[in-house]
Amino acid sequence: MAMLDVLRAGPMLTVQDQGRFGLLASGVSASGPMDPEYMFIANALVGNQANAAVLEFAGFGGEFRADRDLLVAVIADDCPVRCGDRRLPSGRSGLLRVGETLHVGAIGSGVWGYIAVAGGIAVPPVLGSRATHLRSGIGGLSGQRLAAGNRLPLAESMAVQCMELGSHPRRSTEQIRVVPGPQHDHFSVDAWQAFTGGTYRVTAKSDRMGMQLDGPPVFSARGHDIISDMTPMGAIQIPGTGLPVILLAERQPTGGYPKIATVASVDLPRLAQLPPGAALSFTTVSQAVAEQLLLDDCARLDAQLAQMRPVRSLVETLLGENLIDGVWSSTSL
Repeated sequence: MAMLDVLRAGPMLTVQDQGRFGLLASGVSASGPMDPEYMFIANALVGNQANAAVLEFAGFGGEFRADRDLLVAVIADDCPVRCGDRRLPSGRSGLLRVGETLHVGAIGSGVWGYIAVAGGIAVPPVLGSRATHLRSGIGGLSGQRLAAGNRLPLAESMAVQCMELGSHPRRSTEQIRVVPGPQHDHFSVDAWQAFTGGTYRVTAKSDRMGMQLDGPPVFSARGHDIISDMTPMGAIQIPGTGLPVILLAERQPTGGYPKIATVASVDLPRLAQLPPGAALSFTTVSQAVAEQLLLDDCARLDAQLAQMRPVRSLVETLLGENLIDGVWSSTSL
């Protein structure tokens, strides 16, 4: 089996796939990617199924080398990537040859990035998923962050064609949309006005488990302790401090703080990419609107992936744009 060697690892490098579902009642949260859209795009560029295991990193990727020629793609905002000495733009796959090093640098904007390899990372699945859950120590490679010296098995793949996206638009910076949560009636009109009318900032106390915010405090009229109940992805808990905590991929399965709202699924990737210090605000939508927004966004992503095309050589590009009429070589004389 082919292997991918980790020569240098960023501080939050893990193996992730779509996650493990249906196990919350048994105390196991899903884990999976912080930004599913970016993971799907990276997998599509190397010919993988959407759920193939990838490498997720935060801030800085690292350096890698494979023992076979390997099609790779890296999706991250403003992140320098090289295959050997060749630059690899975001939104495009490239060939990493045996003996070459894949260099994945620091993300210029945003937080999370994804490295996909043709065939996917073939670590053994745990409870139906290869996703790493750091707090539980399951999945991935022994449930741990990756480090220099780790070796990752690779699944076989026939993909050899480098692909590129037709477009890779940046996300908007509009408000984060939320649906009223299961304890929304624990909060007064004044509390809701503070929650939706104020500006919050992401604090440094944020990770794959949750995002802690700083800003206008919101207090529950019924106290801040409830009988623990399930915590969906994006649930916004209000602890005794009154400062919101947004639960993310490695959230605890249940929580005992009232949940004022839940982030609409369509906005979760954009939320996860906000770095410490970034400002955000909330606006409420109905569940029906949130569901339609997600369906529309899935259709947009499908259309974007359908526009993928093979990477053309420089000569092919110039010919296609009518910038040259042909190519002449002295070897043909």
